[in-house]
Amino acid sequence: MSDVAAIRTEELTRIYKIRGGKKSDPKELVALKDVDIQVERGELFGLLGPNGAGKTTLIKVLTTLLAPTKGRAYVAGYDVIKDPHEIRSRINMVSGGEASGYGLLTVRENLWMFSQFYGIPSKAANQRIKELLEIVGLGDRLNTKSSDLSSGMRQKMNIVRGFMTDPEILFLDEPTLGLDVGAARDVRNFIRDWMRQEDERTILLTTHYMVEADELCDRVAIINQGKVLACDTPKALKRQLQQVVIFQLQVSPCTVTPGMFDGIQGVRNFNHAHEDGYTTMEFTLEEDDILPAVIHQLAERDIHLLNLDKRQPSLEDVFVHLVGMRMEEVERGETG
Repeated sequence: MSDVAAIRTEELTRIYKIRGGKKSDPKELVALKDVDIQVERGELFGLLGPNGAGKTTLIKVLTTLLAPTKGRAYVAGYDVIKDPHEIRSRINMVSGGEASGYGLLTVRENLWMFSQFYGIPSKAANQRIKELLEIVGLGDRLNTKSSDLSSGMRQKMNIVRGFMTDPEILFLDEPTLGLDVGAARDVRNFIRDWMRQEDERTILLTTHYMVEADELCDRVAIINQGKVLACDTPKALKRQLQQVVIFQLQVSPCTVTPGMFDGIQGVRNFNHAHEDGYTTMEFTLEEDDILPAVIHQLAERDIHLLNLDKRQPSLEDVFVHLVGMRMEEVERGETG
């Protein structure tokens, strides 16, 4: 079935029933709403969105752990409802921040035990364990109890566990969650190398890290509140904003008020952050000629310009353009 898509969904919807005060009046939480995606074989496909956007719910449906409320989903050509056993033999999954095996067992013992669940011959499993641990920089931890590993090392062990079975389709749900910069870089390099080794290997990666999606993914679907808002290559998504210009200004510490720049026509988006000794302001403008009006507004309020940069659009700018807020603002539950 190599000619069919690795993953395909049609109007996929998942609704959770939440019991309220009255048993007869359950509330509904729409986790996924009419999701249509298609992931081709050999593709590293990213699902980018804030916490609570529906990414993990989608992973659970595709890995046959959760039934959809409406719509259809196919993995490796098989229906997630009708053919769960066919799917499970072809996939694997790793979730960031999940429990990391049994603390009393060594790294090798944990991974070997997992390999036996999949029927991998013991000799082949041990060889595979050594090879993968060397790749992620844990070769010297083979006989270390997993309880003695740092959180970053335990997550690397989880990553190795996901790749142990060499699955057709691998689901990575926030694989670098909580890792430091160096460990996250090691994991991303490992993912890239694994994909290069076989043309038809497929990964569905969920993340809320913009840089991770931009660096790794062939295509990215941006999801928020259970809906896919856009889907394309990172380059094409950013190209959609080429008609606007983005300026980042460092100014003297100041109080930012709502609607501060609403009177300036052509200001598409405005965000700010208070740093140590200055305030950073970022403007998405329809054209360069609008910048003087912004600077004049600052001068009128006795806010001094310290530094000015013009930069190219990023995936974060695409998200702000689609949603109206930065991802961290969505996660904090702020409103526009």
